[in-house]
Amino acid sequence: MIGLPPPETNQAYCEVSPLEAGLVEIPLEWVIDTAQPGERSELPALSFVLRRPGIDELFLFDLGIRKNWEQITPGYAERAKKLTFRISVPQDAVEALARGGTRPADVGTICISHAHFDHVGDPAAFDRATFVVGADTRGLLAQGYPHDPHASLPADLLPAARTRYLDPADWPPLGPFAHALDFHGDGSLYIVDAPGHLPGHVNVLARTSRDGAWVYLAGDSAHDRRLLTGEAGVPEHGVFGCAHRDKEKATEHLGKIRALMLAEPRMRVILAHDRPWWEENRDKDVFWPNKMDSM
Repeated sequence: MIGLPPPETNQAYCEVSPLEAGLVEIPLEWVIDTAQPGERSELPALSFVLRRPGIDELFLFDLGIRKNWEQITPGYAERAKKLTFRISVPQDAVEALARGGTRPADVGTICISHAHFDHVGDPAAFDRATFVVGADTRGLLAQGYPHDPHASLPADLLPAARTRYLDPADWPPLGPFAHALDFHGDGSLYIVDAPGHLPGHVNVLARTSRDGAWVYLAGDSAHDRRLLTGEAGVPEHGVFGCAHRDKEKATEHLGKIRALMLAEPRMRVILAHDRPWWEENRDKDVFWPNKMDSM
């Protein structure tokens, strides 16, 4: 089944508000096979606030880039230089939340899509939240800095007592996806296993109305919308390598997102680095504390 379950009576749903938490300029040859040599693009690092009406506690998907990103580990500074990233953080997730009068203590749950620097932000700033990550993230962090001096992230990135490592193996299917977790148990928000990009990579699928509208937050399932439309493919560049650990699985998962877009007319898909969406909406009242419309 490609389509998603229809809404129930008094269906629970989420109001969704983006946060802009940093910018990263990348070589396009790293992410799409139609890029011209030397072509570059500045991308936002988007995070999202998801709030169920009537419930004050906030759910965050990703934290973007921290202010002091150069100090994460020596290994990440090396990787950023190798990939010729140019990174700036006019505001981080904490500052973006503060624009709406929201403190880190107001956040109950933070789901990190995967353990790359432009998604993990600064977890230490959120000293009350429970962190939710894919189970394979545990192995990546266990090999982190300083155990591996070249590691991109520190081994103690996430608070041990407040982190849930979710294993998707027993999650049931949902639409085109093999494994998805009904996080609140009311059909309002699903965590979707999203293999290919990095071990532990997850996406979030949320209802945005009582009557059948959805948003799919795709994380790094793709870094460019042309991969969603089929106008470009995932490259394996001679210098930059591939943006995904497993290109075949990443491409397969991307095809499932595309199938869902075709099957659900009221489905909005947003990438973590969705430059076209960001350019179209950056000056509109959709960022926190405002919210996106539900389609």
